[in-house]
Amino acid sequence: MSNATRFYSLNDFLKERHGEKVMKLSLDGGFTCPNRDGKVATGGCIFCSSRGSGDFTSSSKYSITKQMEENITLLSNKWPNVTKYMPYFQAYSSTYAPLQVLKEQYEEALSFPNVVGLAIATRPDCLEEDLLDYLGELNKRTHLWIELGLQTIHSKTSSFINRGHDLACFEESVYKLYNRGIEVVAHMIIGLPYETREDILETATYMSKLPLQGVKMHMLHVLDNAPLGKLYNKQPFPLLTEDEYVEIVGEILKILPSHFVIHRLTGDGDRNHLIAPLWTTHKTMVLNHIHKYLKSENIYQGYR
Repeated sequence: MSNATRFYSLNDFLKERHGEKVMKLSLDGGFTCPNRDGKVATGGCIFCSSRGSGDFTSSSKYSITKQMEENITLLSNKWPNVTKYMPYFQAYSSTYAPLQVLKEQYEEALSFPNVVGLAIATRPDCLEEDLLDYLGELNKRTHLWIELGLQTIHSKTSSFINRGHDLACFEESVYKLYNRGIEVVAHMIIGLPYETREDILETATYMSKLPLQGVKMHMLHVLDNAPLGKLYNKQPFPLLTEDEYVEIVGEILKILPSHFVIHRLTGDGDRNHLIAPLWTTHKTMVLNHIHKYLKSENIYQGYR
């Protein structure tokens, strides 16, 4: 952990692991989710956009290779000297397909030049045993991590946002992956409807006790192409201010163990669909605000 950052960033972790900066390439494998297609529920999580949180990925009509090439062309303007890549299956539930289909997509991504690993975002209820066995084998030949959506530990909130699985399912999946030596990253959303500051910190405390590699957090985005947007327009609920968000992130970092990798401190909402909070569109300013707050309050990850 760097004194300059005060937390263990993903950038630092990847540099330590691979010797230099690594570029993540966001992909859409053309999947869906079990709470969209009726297996568990319909409509999806109410905060999730019509693109399954893959708003900044290339279109799934393109091959995995084509999407990666497009990503590199776009991101090379920002990082012209980066030559190592981490494909990231981001959109929808990226393990929700027949195993053979998943293998074809993952192996295509791994065959791309200068790829050093693979990141896969999914739901904890989309990890069948045969897939877990394959992921265990994959983990022996590349740097693999699986991202699982937790969002909250509170059942009332989970039901309200239509997660479609319970906390026990999440925890069981974490240990199934951990027992195979696979790194696990948990997602949490800060500012879910009607959750208190204490509720949010309870979720962070719960995560701190699990064998996670890292945590990814961001402010709730209310989007007009997600069910939550319609609910908000009918009956607006309180949203965190930027100051409140920054303070809560500081408290979460105090709780999380210093070896957890912080994959994200804030997220991007699609400007074309974002209803609120509008301050989240200024991502660089929010990150600078967080860094200044951590320094002014002398906060380090794992402080507690």
